[in-house]
Parts: sequence; C-alpha cells; structure tokens
Amino acid sequence: MTPSHNQSRRKFFTAAGALATATCATAGTNFATATEPFPRTGGPRFRIGLAAYSLRNSFSFMKGKPKKPTDPTKAIDMPGFLDYCVEQGFEAAELTSYFFKPDADDNYFLDLKRQAFLKGVTISGTAIGNNFTRGAGDRLDQEIADAFAWIDRAAILGAPHIRFFAGTGKELDEHPERFDDAVSAMKRCADHAAKRGIFLGIENHGNLKADQLLGLIEAVDHPWVGINLDTGNFFTDDPYGDLEKCVPYAVNVQVKVSMRRPDGTHYPADLPRIGNLLKDAGYQGFVILEYEDESPYENIPVAAQQLREALM
Repeated sequence: MTPSHNQSRRKFFTAAGALATATCATAGTNFATATEPFPRTGGPRFRIGLAAYSLRNSFSFMKGKPKKPTDPTKAIDMPGFLDYCVEQGFEAAELTSYFFKPDADDNYFLDLKRQAFLKGVTISGTAIGNNFTRGAGDRLDQEIADAFAWIDRAAILGAPHIRFFAGTGKELDEHPERFDDAVSAMKRCADHAAKRGIFLGIENHGNLKADQLLGLIEAVDHPWVGINLDTGNFFTDDPYGDLEKCVPYAVNVQVKVSMRRPDGTHYPADLPRIGNLLKDAGYQGFVILEYEDESPYENIPVAAQQLREALM
C-alpha cells in the first residue's frame, strides 16, 4: 500500500480518543467528514454469491456443537453447499465459520479450497461471530485469539475477506471507554490479517449505528479494514440513508430480502433501490445474498434472480 494512500485514510475528525467518546456517548451524532473511501477506478462491478448462513438450519454443526437439521432430507455440509451454489448459478460462496465440523483441520480446509476451484466457485470470504466491546480482560483476549485463528484458516482457504463483529451499539452507548478496547483489538487483528492478504470487514451488526460504525473505521484507520455492509442490519427510520453513508467504505456487501423497523417488525427490502445505491456509489466487489426468511430452498432461487435484476 502506498504512503499516499495511507495518508488519504488518515483524515481524522478529531483525535482518536475524543472521537471514541463522542461516537459512543452521543447517540445519533452526524459526522461532517469521514476517512477517504477506498480508491476504485471504472464503473461498478458485482460478483454475486450466497452466504452459507442462508441454509443455517440444514447444517449439522453450529459453532462446534452438533445439531440436527430442521429437515433431515435437506441436510447439507460445506462441500454440499458449494454444489448448491453451482446449481443456483452463484459465482461465489461465503463460508460461515459456524457450520464447519469441529475437527476441521488444515487438510480439510485445503480440500475445500480444491473443491471450490474445481467447481468454478470463488470463496468470497468467511464469517466469524466475535465481540470486541466486552471490555478488557480474559474474555476479550480470547476473542482476539479466536479471531487470529480464523484469519489463519481463511488464508488456507484462500478467502480474501472475513466478516467481523466489532461489538454492540448498546455496549458502546453504555460503556464509551470500550470503544478504545475494540479499536485496539481490531488493529491487532488487522495487522495479523494484512500479513496474509485478508481484508477485515466490520459489520453493522449488534444494532451499531452508522455513525458508530464509521467512527470505528476512522479510528482503526487501516488499509486492510473496511465495512462488511449488511443491507438488513440498520434498524432505523432511514436505513437506506445509513447504507448510503457507509457503502463507500464497503469491502463486502451482504443483501437481505427483509429489513427491520426500530420496533422490530419486518418489511420487504427494496432490492432495486439497494442496487441503485451500490451502482451510484461505484461499489466493486462481492454482493452476497444472505437469506434469513422462511423456506430457503424454495425462495433463494427467486431472491437470487431479483438480486441479479437489481444489479443489472
């Protein structure tokens, strides 16, 4: 990464410490400036994939523990998920870490990489469930160690991106001092990931507000850290406005077919509007369908076609 690009990623709103307090203590703060977006040339380009989380009820493991698929006739494993992506015409597969068998070792990941290559499916990334706003101590240290381990596994898989959960908006609101802990943890993980050529995407998960997310990106200020932008994870009165603010810093996009209001009720996502938002921002990269609604096997093909049309 060139020095000039590093400098362009270092336009702080304020000093990092002051930013941390302002971001977390003042809900709804609107930042006048944000760190420079990733430089991209040419028009928007999209590579459409599917997240393994879409078939979460069909896997036999969840975070290392056995579980029974909801419908045994539709049980699936990771090689089977790659086959499903081929059948449905997806270019990419996002392999959620939750569903790997607990004894998966380097040879397993290498074989999965080999199978994906032979099937012509790109492994777009993997996803872990971490929380860096727990506060300093043994639990946070373990979260970082687990993240390091999955960065190493992603490198074996050839996955260029890992979805990270920085923490929760509630914890940052109630404990502003934990912002600095989360930033420090992300920087350590980013340095480790950079050595392996892997991007870390901080997701708008845990009811993080858009400004909290942008504050984290600004404070971490690392060329291998961006946003894993989930279109269904802003539970606000203006989710599309939130998405528009964040998409210039996206290194991966996950699309849901439903969105959620502040009161918790769901409503259909406007996929054409999301497509236009990504196109207007000049986004280039993976757009991953993460289906969370009912009857995935019946409805994923329909949702995938709607997504393709929205991105045309």
